[in-house]
Amino acid sequence: MDPFDAGAGGLLRQPKAVWATAGASVVAFMGIGLVDPILPSIAKGLDASAGQVSLLFTSYFLITALAMLVTGFVSSRIGGRKTLLLGLAFVVVFAGLAGTSDTVGQLVGYRAGWGLGNALFVSTALAVIVGAAAGGSAAAILLYESALGLGMACGPLLGALLGDASWRYPFFGTAFLMAIGFLCITVFLKEQPKPARKTSLLDPIRALGHGGLASAAVSAFFYNYTFFTVLAFTPFVLNMTPYKSGAVFFAWGVLLAVFSVLVAPRMQRRFGSLKVLGGSLVLLAADVLVLGYGNHTAAIVCTILSGAFIGVNNTVYTELALGVSDAPRPVASAGYNFVRWFAAAAAPYFAPKIEEWTDIHIPFVVAAVTALLGAVVVVVRRRALTLPHSRLRSSGGTPIAEELEPKHASEDSVTVFAN
Repeated sequence: MDPFDAGAGGLLRQPKAVWATAGASVVAFMGIGLVDPILPSIAKGLDASAGQVSLLFTSYFLITALAMLVTGFVSSRIGGRKTLLLGLAFVVVFAGLAGTSDTVGQLVGYRAGWGLGNALFVSTALAVIVGAAAGGSAAAILLYESALGLGMACGPLLGALLGDASWRYPFFGTAFLMAIGFLCITVFLKEQPKPARKTSLLDPIRALGHGGLASAAVSAFFYNYTFFTVLAFTPFVLNMTPYKSGAVFFAWGVLLAVFSVLVAPRMQRRFGSLKVLGGSLVLLAADVLVLGYGNHTAAIVCTILSGAFIGVNNTVYTELALGVSDAPRPVASAGYNFVRWFAAAAAPYFAPKIEEWTDIHIPFVVAAVTALLGAVVVVVRRRALTLPHSRLRSSGGTPIAEELEPKHASEDSVTVFAN
């Protein structure tokens, strides 16, 4: 079935519950890049350094990483709908409080609470969409991927539009939009069936005992350090107005969405997932080196171009995490994300510190090295990362991928940031 078919069960003919959840997902993913264009404005408004303001990402993703051990435990006990609403409520409260901050310490603390809410919501949203969607999981996954890409693209744009007047307004705007999402899910989404087996807090850790899943997580850890060096540190290097910075990261997000949803699956079918991933990591390393050492125009171009490599990487990594082991997919995903989000917390902290200790170029050298380390793990552990034929897609019954035979590569990859 063509997921774009407007007929019954097609992408455009979904229940209101699916659209409500997908719409809230767009706003949830907007929160990741929302602060990018206003980081310099926040630093100026709160009389803070670049390193202090970058902790907005560190607190957010540190809590997100730790929450990966909790989200499955919670959702398997109270159900998907209540977990979504709990996550949305956290985001509404803490995003609103973030806009009232008088010190950078308060803002960092409120972002941590926001990160917990976002983890609870996003880690549950895909399962809810798949469960409520018409036409099988293919259309649901594509809809979720589209929501992710739209959110990543529009987050910086919203941050720029509202942040041009005041750095506080993007936080209030997010709280308002998430409150609308809360109401929509309350009205349109019925309670989802609870899993037959409750997830324990240690299940994601146990899942990492599988060599393939552990290898994917370690490689993704190095890659995420590079990713979030670009996302959290580059705005200070570009040193542009919120509007201009927002436009740069909007273009970055558009490339991320296009390459994640449309380009990556086609490349996987032709070359195989591991070759695509290794090549994309090497190209990302080259890109961030030019970003760090080029002139201002080169930095802008390379920032935007990095979205293409990041989109490809996100798709392939998540597919590997979901399919390489025999653990239930939510459990495997939680363990994988528990490891990789620690790098998303580390990069925003260490990049400004490395600049203080050395110069503005070296944080990008470190980011290039970590991207290459991710590629090295892929090469060295390629046998462990080969997806088994026994892991079949729920939508089509074909293998997710078989790295030794490119013809079996992904046809409907899932890109998940916190699931």
